Amino acid sequence: MDFLKDLWSFMKERKKFWLAPVILVLLLLGILIIFGGGSAAAPFIYTLF
Repeated sequence: MDFLKDLWSFMKERKKFWLAPVILVLLLLGILIIFGGGSAAAPFIYTLF
């Protein structure tokens, strides 16, 4: 949780709010790959990349 607080304070202090959508998209792609790897939808997910 400290990492998230530090990240937020960094973005707030340096006015780097454009990083928030980038981090969110990377997290969503990571979750999609982790949970989609063992499912029947895996071949369809991997064709996106």
